[in-house]
Amino acid sequence: MKEPIFTGSGVAIVTPFHHESVDLAIMGRLLDFQLENGTDAVIVCGTTGEAATMSYRERMRTIEYCVDHVDGRVPVIAGSGSNSTENAIALSRDAERVGADGLLVVTPYYNKATQEGLVRHYNHLADAVSCPIIIYDVPSRTGVTVAPETYARLSRHPNIIGVKEAGGDLGSVQRTRALCPEDFYIWSGNDDETVPICSLGGKGIISVAANIIPAEMHALVDLCLHNDFQAAGALQIYLKDLCDTLFCEVNPIPVKTAMNLMGWDAGALRLPLCEPSESNLDRIREALLKYGLLEEGPAE
Repeated sequence: MKEPIFTGSGVAIVTPFHHESVDLAIMGRLLDFQLENGTDAVIVCGTTGEAATMSYRERMRTIEYCVDHVDGRVPVIAGSGSNSTENAIALSRDAERVGADGLLVVTPYYNKATQEGLVRHYNHLADAVSCPIIIYDVPSRTGVTVAPETYARLSRHPNIIGVKEAGGDLGSVQRTRALCPEDFYIWSGNDDETVPICSLGGKGIISVAANIIPAEMHALVDLCLHNDFQAAGALQIYLKDLCDTLFCEVNPIPVKTAMNLMGWDAGALRLPLCEPSESNLDRIREALLKYGLLEEGPAE
């Protein structure tokens, strides 16, 4: 039986850019903050980490740094997807080589593969590596949705252990759970769907919000895993406004802005992403004040 690579809250960690490079010293501080506050896994070079704008060398160096810094305390899962199967295999093999414990592989974007194409893509990739693969379904970014029946086919591969489900379709999650074996695991890909997906058997969250509230996201999933869904639901509702604010513009614009306001020196966004509008900057600042993440003071 396949085992989940983690249960709980995994942070989709931002990448701190400074002067056109990755600031690994700041990355180390961010990792320490996560580990000190109960984060159960680190997901590096994903959407929130702006991997799409990183060079191949930057990605591998950042993954390797995270693996070395975390030093086995929690799993490190590397984003290694591409719209080219050949490129995805190369990224995945190199991420495994530098020590990643698992791979998060987004569905091929732009190509708009058929369901049969998705099956072949993931099976080719899973045949090429040894570490566990989590499929990443995020149709709002990729233009393709993985069908529950496709998950059922992919679940037969020993290296494909589950999915980060960010499609926002709880009906599809239910069908996936019904069609797939028990050892095909589901993680929420949307912070505000953590409790609903956990109530359907999910193993946790791959979280954007955990960049700024790691302890709270860990606690949220812990309540779910202990079947205290009344308390988990109350915490989910309490965090809803913050989660919404972190998506007032495309991720990771709001969360990286929030981190900089909080003093984390997470660096600039890389084009084509840019700073938020003035109105959304005010909204982000107000949310941080509301949740006690920023002290009252003059606007920056």
